[in-house]
Amino acid sequence: MKTYAIKYLELAEKHAEKIAARWARDVQSNAKTPAYKNLNEQKIIFQCVRFYQSFSKMFLDEKLTDDVQKYFKSYTAESYAMGIPAKEAIYALILMRRHIWLYAEFQLIFSSGIAQQEAMDTLNRTILLFDYAAYEVTREYQELMKKDKQK
Repeated sequence: MKTYAIKYLELAEKHAEKIAARWARDVQSNAKTPAYKNLNEQKIIFQCVRFYQSFSKMFLDEKLTDDVQKYFKSYTAESYAMGIPAKEAIYALILMRRHIWLYAEFQLIFSSGIAQQEAMDTLNRTILLFDYAAYEVTREYQELMKKDKQK
């Protein structure tokens, strides 16, 4: 794995709480995620921290493993139980992706010209991972809604 990708993953794990706190402030004030506004900040920070701490394993695996799918099911179940609509839970994932990338840029880990290709590769892998997340969360939300309808 490239040096910059390793730095990026280490950054996500090491600073998960700091990045998650910024994400929580954003998601609670964002017009596209109003369901988060009155939720317990520590609860949603914890949800995001778990994602960032699992990020390197997800990033490194070529395909979605059972552990990763289990995480996305858990994220979905928690979000659903908190009353967060699917579109907001997915937008929250988009904001997670944005915050992890902005934090990496702020730390200047991709500042040299040589690192630009590695930065693009890392960004592409990050986007792919979050695309998988959006798909899995959407699929799981549909399952949970079906179960609720059947009750």
